[in-house]
Amino acid sequence: MFQLYFAGNIYFQQNRSIMHLFFVLVFFGLTTGAIAQKKNQYLFSYFIGNGEDGLHLAHSEDGYLWKPLNEGKPYLTPAVGKDKLMRDPSIIVGADGIFHMVWTVSWGEKGIGYSSSKDLVQWSEQQYIPVMEHEPNARNCWAPELFYDKDTQHYYIFWATTITGKFKEGEEQKYNHRLYYITTKDFTSFTSARLFYDHKFSVIDAAIIHAGNKYVMFLKDETDKPNTPEKNIRIATSDKAEGPYSKPGKSITGNYWAEGPTPMNINGKWFVYFDKYTEHKYGVITSTDLKTWTDESDKLSMPTGIRHGTSFEVSKEVVVNLMN
Repeated sequence: MFQLYFAGNIYFQQNRSIMHLFFVLVFFGLTTGAIAQKKNQYLFSYFIGNGEDGLHLAHSEDGYLWKPLNEGKPYLTPAVGKDKLMRDPSIIVGADGIFHMVWTVSWGEKGIGYSSSKDLVQWSEQQYIPVMEHEPNARNCWAPELFYDKDTQHYYIFWATTITGKFKEGEEQKYNHRLYYITTKDFTSFTSARLFYDHKFSVIDAAIIHAGNKYVMFLKDETDKPNTPEKNIRIATSDKAEGPYSKPGKSITGNYWAEGPTPMNINGKWFVYFDKYTEHKYGVITSTDLKTWTDESDKLSMPTGIRHGTSFEVSKEVVVNLMN
């Protein structure tokens, strides 16, 4: 009896790793099988810390519960710009079916980063796009965002820059931002940078959607001095992607500082995620008409340390590949 027990114990010890792998594969199969049954899958691109380690991705099936992928490790590390940061990663699925991404490369440089991928795992060689190098007094290029306009078949890249002495309103602030943009059809040739949005206040962190016959832009009112700081999310609209956009409406976020809005439609309801950066956590508001908003931040669960990014919809195959 003892010999049988001893032999069995040796067999178990020798094959424990194989059994563990078997159960992991079974669990993975069940997980990916469940994902395969669902049509809509959602991803969130983000950075942590100061952005030195690179691109992080989170996954959700309902827009409320987000879990980090790749065990919280980055999928891409920054390689361009003097500071080599990858902050504020903005990703969209292009008309070509390719994922296109832009990001902030530095706190104080005059260009932005760009890369593309077919699967969000293997990325093209990173490029530095010198969008504001022609402006000697430009101080930065922050939070670039991507938008594809089906009507013009152009990609819009827009960001916030402070040009010292250019605008009187808000010039007493350390940063007096306005929004600028370029367009491209192939991410090889680009138009020259042009002023995108100026309504006499400092503005950053814009994101655009096309809803009905209107282009809707979510933006951060960055007003600091001499008036009471705003630091909230507002909406402006236009009949065309390039504008002109209206003056912003009233704040759609609450009595807290918010930035980095990223909108997404889930089953007919609009979700706008944003970074409550002074509280070191994320919030979300929802709406069915883009007019009346409900704060559902208490239902939201995000990865630890998540900072300013974008939400976007993908196929189930993309998610299964990322989880593999």
